Amino acid sequence: MELAPILHHWGYAAVFVIIFVESFGLPTPGQTVMVAAAVYASSGHLNVWLVGFLAFTAAVLGDNIGYWIGVRGGRRAVHRWGRYVFLTPDRFARIERFFARRGSHVVVVARFFDGLRQFNGVLAGVTAMPWRTFVLHNAVGAALWVGLWVPVAYFFGAQLVRSHAEWWLLGFGVVGALVTAGFYLRRERASKSRADEPVGV
Repeated sequence: MELAPILHHWGYAAVFVIIFVESFGLPTPGQTVMVAAAVYASSGHLNVWLVGFLAFTAAVLGDNIGYWIGVRGGRRAVHRWGRYVFLTPDRFARIERFFARRGSHVVVVARFFDGLRQFNGVLAGVTAMPWRTFVLHNAVGAALWVGLWVPVAYFFGAQLVRSHAEWWLLGFGVVGALVTAGFYLRRERASKSRADEPVGV
């Protein structure tokens, strides 16, 4: 898919819609369009902050649509239509078993992997993950995904440093991603520590 004409004519709407529909299972190039939009922003055609905001919002909302699909009839839909997006019953069964074991961790990292990025919401719904748990970990994953790729694409897409603002933007994105990951890891460790504490008799 040639993205330059799409971004030129549709701009922010293309970023939002393509990432949104990818996030509940349609085979569209969500990550590619986000990176392309950030590169496009580096030449002044789009606002990189708005690109990041729309990418994050579309990812979270789309994944929640996927979660609803999973809850309401995802298993039936996957078995009926999955072959059209290369999700065979055997492949789905393997993903589902892995997802059931790892759950919230998978939701956080899912955005960085094709297949999981498109179906992590559906799988969360199918495997009956509590919605609040899904929303929290999904938002963390989307923040890390956007916080890494958008500033990196913006900076390296320009292929030169025009001002200190680019360094600041890159640093903000990387630090934001690290802080978010650190918060998540601390929360997970604290939860595990509480679970491992002996129960008083």
